[in-house]
Amino acid sequence: MKLIRNVVLLSLSITLLCAVAARGYDLPSVNLGFTSFFDGGPPAGPGFYFTQYFEYYHANKFADNGGNTMLLPSGAKPTIEVFASLSQLIYQSDQKVLLGGKWGLDFILPAADFDVEPKNPWLTDNGGGIGDVLVGPYLQWDPIMGEKGPIFMHRVEFQCILPTGSYSPTEDLNAGANFFSFNPYWAATWFIVPKWTLSWRVHYLWNDENDSPDRNVPVFATAKKTQAGQAVHLNWAAEYEVIEKRLNVGINGYFLTQFTDTQVDGQDVLGRREQVIGIGPGAVYHFSKDDHLFCNTYFEMDARNRAEGQRFVLRFVHHF
Repeated sequence: MKLIRNVVLLSLSITLLCAVAARGYDLPSVNLGFTSFFDGGPPAGPGFYFTQYFEYYHANKFADNGGNTMLLPSGAKPTIEVFASLSQLIYQSDQKVLLGGKWGLDFILPAADFDVEPKNPWLTDNGGGIGDVLVGPYLQWDPIMGEKGPIFMHRVEFQCILPTGSYSPTEDLNAGANFFSFNPYWAATWFIVPKWTLSWRVHYLWNDENDSPDRNVPVFATAKKTQAGQAVHLNWAAEYEVIEKRLNVGINGYFLTQFTDTQVDGQDVLGRREQVIGIGPGAVYHFSKDDHLFCNTYFEMDARNRAEGQRFVLRFVHHF
């Protein structure tokens, strides 16, 4: 079976979520749901890949530490809309360098636009702009083959999120986080049977210090520096081929949990750990072995210390 039939996309990106600064909401924007089906390897072998992402995110619930809607100032019922675009360039080599893995390099340039309604002093934004650039060297292993085609393939990437994006300490919503993050991951695809596959991507997140924190957050108001806690987040997807070599449909989801406390001037601050779950339907259409269109929808639930809403992702991949 050719790899054309079971397209395995090699993509890494970040999602530009709302960094709402009322209580919690300290983590940077990370990859929640941008990668889904066939995530364990490249669709058409070595070479250059270009991916363009478009995301629409909508939320009108802001969860507290217990998962309940936060108590807001009287009459404040804000709604957030985020429109994000990410441009990604990947190079996959054909040269083995370590334990049989072939080296590659991933680069992503994000941008975002925010819309908060109604306008209010409780929640402000800097209008969006260019986000934090992502650079990730990686190792990609060739698929393990069986009698009927590939069985398993995987990749490890050492993702770095650089603090290059638009940021203002006087605004609640920013395209950039103003601190460096290390966000490595392991991605894999398991070909259960020829028409069924299961993919996952497991990230670890470590964040450096922010020397200019959001001054609208009371606990940050006089702080010299803050440091968001460590977290893990997972993307997963299961798909079924309904039209041979053309159309796959399935279900996709993500999960994030913060497992250490945010620190302010070196001291832990309790009650700010984040969590969220997202799940929904998805599909991928293969125009050819070099061109693929992904559509993924997610409905969030069980949020803690972050916005809870709906996310829609459109992704086009081209292999040169």
